[in-house]
Amino acid sequence: MFAAHEYQLVDFGAGRKLERFGPFLIDRPAPAAASAVPADPSAWPTAAARYERSAAADGKWTVAVDMPPAWQISWRQLTLELRLTEFGHLGVFPEHAECWPWLFDQIARAGRPWTVLNLFAYTGGASLAMAAAGARVVHVDSARSSVSWARRNAEQSGLSAAPIRWIVEDAAKFVRRELVRGNRYDAVLLDPPSYGHGPKGEPWKVAVGLPALLRDCFALAGGRPRFVLLSCHTPDFGTQEARDSLQAAAGDAVGRVVTTRVELSSTDGRRMPSGVVARWEI
Repeated sequence: MFAAHEYQLVDFGAGRKLERFGPFLIDRPAPAAASAVPADPSAWPTAAARYERSAAADGKWTVAVDMPPAWQISWRQLTLELRLTEFGHLGVFPEHAECWPWLFDQIARAGRPWTVLNLFAYTGGASLAMAAAGARVVHVDSARSSVSWARRNAEQSGLSAAPIRWIVEDAAKFVRRELVRGNRYDAVLLDPPSYGHGPKGEPWKVAVGLPALLRDCFALAGGRPRFVLLSCHTPDFGTQEARDSLQAAAGDAVGRVVTTRVELSSTDGRRMPSGVVARWEI
């Protein structure tokens, strides 16, 4: 996880979360906090920026202090750029960082450079963690802006020369094309959204597209990947659904599935649900 001076979940409740990213306190929606009660109401008015969602796909920031267009936080040797986006994101999902130490350790202990496919890879935290450990990474995201952001993170982290392929493509289409091309991977990780679109408007719905995509991911590793790591933040998609999805895709492959509920700990010790992670591993 991040060091406390880089990131903290300060408070959450009433459908919102109050987080500190570097020097800035940020107030954003958090459906997982709908039933919780804020522990420190006095902290919320001090936020540097507050995001209000006005519709399912858009919203607005209210900025209370002078903020730069971009700033940075660090994780180990990585430097990650943050900025206020129109969707309420900042360029990093702190809950994803829970997986980065495990990914780094798996790659570092492999004994040879693994080739890893990262799908729905966003701004590249996981890709850079694996590249820093010695992996060859193929980073795929349908948003050109996210891939450009990830490349900036690589440059700022001293990894501009790392063996990372940057791909702007629909994840499912890219995987099918890789199968046709005969390319193979040692491991795959994916963080699919509940809903989304590819660069050419290709629709994505996790309940519809995930089973076939996972089967193709196992096929990309010749049916025996070192790991397939699935993270998901879709409501009603819990650890059992994640386990069942990986087991169904693995077929007769020999391995095990480990599942975890991801939670972020606030400064007062409470824990806010933040999705699930499941990994199939040998």
